Amino acid sequence: MRMSLAQRVLLTWLFTLLFLIMLVLKLDEKANWNWFLIFIPIWIFDTILLVMLIVKMAGRCRSGYDPRNGSQNLKKKVWYLVAMLLKLAFCLTLCAKLERFTDMKLTFVFLPLWALLMGAMVELGLNIFCDRRD
Repeated sequence: MRMSLAQRVLLTWLFTLLFLIMLVLKLDEKANWNWFLIFIPIWIFDTILLVMLIVKMAGRCRSGYDPRNGSQNLKKKVWYLVAMLLKLAFCLTLCAKLERFTDMKLTFVFLPLWALLMGAMVELGLNIFCDRRD
């Protein structure tokens, strides 16, 4: 299950384009779709990424895997998994708020996104400053 760079870029552009087209149609009131339907391209793309990430993490369990120098790689993949789940939580709470399923304050809707951004800043800082010491 290895995709080339061109395939990954094409897949990303395709799902982003579909999402933006559906979003524009909803915001222009040309389509009276549910907000959960608008976010389907994003969720399909996230599902593909999650499956690929889980397959790579499960590959560590096969026999003959050399665990040396793998703990840092595993930590990074666990962070990617947590980041994807935070993004999913943000999308779900945003859709619930937009559909008025819940009377939640926007502060609580954006908590997963803020946690994701803070984690990304920490990872960026660790990558920059840990590489300088080497």
